[in-house]
Amino acid sequence: MLVNRLFEKQGITKYRFSKETGVPQSTINDILSGKANLEKCSAGTIYRIAKVLGVSVEDILESVNIDFRTDFSTFKRHLRQQLKKWGDIAFIDNMLESDKVRVLWEREMLTESMYLLGMLDYLARENNLPPIAGYDDIRGKRLRKLLFPDVLQVISKINKNDKILIRAVQAAIPELLAFRIVEPDVRHDVGDAEYKLDLSQSQVRK
Repeated sequence: MLVNRLFEKQGITKYRFSKETGVPQSTINDILSGKANLEKCSAGTIYRIAKVLGVSVEDILESVNIDFRTDFSTFKRHLRQQLKKWGDIAFIDNMLESDKVRVLWEREMLTESMYLLGMLDYLARENNLPPIAGYDDIRGKRLRKLLFPDVLQVISKINKNDKILIRAVQAAIPELLAFRIVEPDVRHDVGDAEYKLDLSQSQVRK
C-alpha cells in the first residue's frame, strides 16, 4: 500500500508519525497493519497523513480504491498545480520519492503513468539533470494512437480542420510524444492565455 511504502521511506517511528500527523498512534497502527480501512477514515485524518507523507489525498485514495479515479484532464491539471506549487526540482524529487510513476503503472493507470514519466523526463532535461532512471520497461510502451488534449480535438471538429492537430504534434514535447501523448506545454492548460500554441482563428483556417 502507498501509505506503508511512504512511511517506510520516511524512516521514522510510528510514535513520531503519530505526533507529526496528529493522528492517534492506535489509528496509525491499524492503518499500517491493514486493520483500518483508509476509505472509511475521516477526511481530516487522510489529509493530515497525506500532508506529512508529501502526497495528495487523491494519491492515497487512488492507492486503496481502484474505483476512485479522476479523468485524464483532471489528472493533468492536478500535476500542473503541484508543479506550480513546488517548482521543477521539488516536483521531480516528490514524484520520485513517492514512486508515483510505478504506483500508477501497477494500478493499471497506464496513460497517467506514461504521462508523468514523460513529464519528469522533460523537466529533467529542461533543468540539465541526469535522465530519470529506473523506468525503462515503461519507456518501451506507447499508446496505440495519438492522444490529444480534449479542447484541441473539439476545436478541430468545430472548424472541420485537422491543421490544429498537426501543429500540436509539431509543437509537442518529445518526451511525451514518445508515448504518443501530444502535449505542447505541461505548465499551462490549453485554455490558459499563456499557452504557447496559438489557437487563433487565423491560424486554423484551411
